[in-house]
Amino acid sequence: MKKSALVLMTLAALAGTSSLALAQASDGILTVATIGEPPTLDVMQTATDIVLTIDQHIFETLYTYDAEWKSVPLLAAGMPKISEDGLTYTIPLREGVTFHDGSAFDAKDVTASLKRWMAVNSKGKQVAGIVESLTEDGDHAVVFKLKSRYAPLLATLSQASVILPSEKIADTLTEFVGTGPYALKERKPDQYTQLVRFDGYKSPEGTPSNYAGKREAIAKEIRFVPVPDANTRVEGLISGQFDYADSLPVSAFERVEKSGNAKPVIFRDAGWASMNMNMKEGLLVKKELRQAVQVALNPNDMMMAAFSDDRFFSVDASIFPEGSFWHTEAGVARYGDGNPEEAAKLLKDGGYDGTPIRLLTSRQYEFHYKIGEVAKAYLEAAGFKVDLQVVDWATLTTRRADSKAWDIFITHSNFPGDPTTINTITDTYPGWYVSDQKAKAVATYMDATTDDAKKAAWDGIQTVIYDDAPLYKVGNFNAVSGVANGVSGYEPTYWPHFWNVSPKK
Repeated sequence: MKKSALVLMTLAALAGTSSLALAQASDGILTVATIGEPPTLDVMQTATDIVLTIDQHIFETLYTYDAEWKSVPLLAAGMPKISEDGLTYTIPLREGVTFHDGSAFDAKDVTASLKRWMAVNSKGKQVAGIVESLTEDGDHAVVFKLKSRYAPLLATLSQASVILPSEKIADTLTEFVGTGPYALKERKPDQYTQLVRFDGYKSPEGTPSNYAGKREAIAKEIRFVPVPDANTRVEGLISGQFDYADSLPVSAFERVEKSGNAKPVIFRDAGWASMNMNMKEGLLVKKELRQAVQVALNPNDMMMAAFSDDRFFSVDASIFPEGSFWHTEAGVARYGDGNPEEAAKLLKDGGYDGTPIRLLTSRQYEFHYKIGEVAKAYLEAAGFKVDLQVVDWATLTTRRADSKAWDIFITHSNFPGDPTTINTITDTYPGWYVSDQKAKAVATYMDATTDDAKKAAWDGIQTVIYDDAPLYKVGNFNAVSGVANGVSGYEPTYWPHFWNVSPKK
């Protein structure tokens, strides 16, 4: 049974008035300029970058990613005990962890939260298909019993599968209560999301490493402020209005560097940009037309338009970057300088009737917009008609869920610790990439038990991705952000986090 609410501790946490915490931490506030308003704080429903960035301070998962993007314990007390047949995972849970409402974290919270995650989240639904049962083993362990081996289980439990108090779980969340170092105090849409230090927080142990290791809520408060215009984020950082500004245009790098008030931050190989195609409805259900899109495009020109300087990007057809265990040239095809003649032949073979391609992009990620502009020119040169639709990011994420509303949308992804957690090869991700050969290639990976076997299986998956053409990989990018002088302890990560960060004095 759960322990009774620790009311006094909770009030102290929300007010930030614990004398012990204040003696060890700062009274300062970190003001963070983000790319826009999160469409929700329910990360299970909408696991976009902006939601993950904010929510990771409020909620925690059983496992998280270290610097090598390997899954390591967070709310779990250790790595799972796995049965010899690979079908049973027993996961120990940390003790003494409390939620922001003062209630104790236990196995009931985990099973309730993960069952909701398996019902509403795209990756969770994929896991649900192979889970025979998820049960509690006392108060401090849970047991997954699987129908078949599932190599990426821990990787999928390391993102968006957040743990909430079982009493707060509902189809539509109305309370956002987690175990993280910060608690939600107030959200004013289009103004700010205000988090305050949770003085009852119990940190995992270990040296900080990406999202793993010790987490300390040094700042008393974090305010995430939606600032959709990139230049406004730059100006606010330089003027001292913001302590951190996310996703800055590379053109602002020198200006921030010379400002004397802030410094630019580069996160290398932050991710890769892609043009994802609708395989469920519309023009691009035909493989010949998807491949025509690939043949028509020039990745270097798109990335140069997006980032202006090759210090900030690289063009690489491999889905994972050089230096990664998963980097491979296996299966690479239709990736080069852009060939309008070959694209035109594929258009004819696919019976293209002149209907415009609806290409969705957003200026909240300025590089998405610039990629879209160049892509439009190359596609039109190959014979496509293109309807470039520029919308805000929240609208794009809503519209892409409707298979009747688009043909291509531009997005970006990070490089996950397990290749099968890439959104594109999830059947339910917008684009709805379903094919028999993909299913067979993924099944081979799921049965792999050694690193060599997993690598060979991933080579097979990438080969199938290029043949099915569900997307066009544009290139890899480095991310530029900015931090105010006087702010210390910030280490760049894909989803920026602000535990272990000291605000200006």
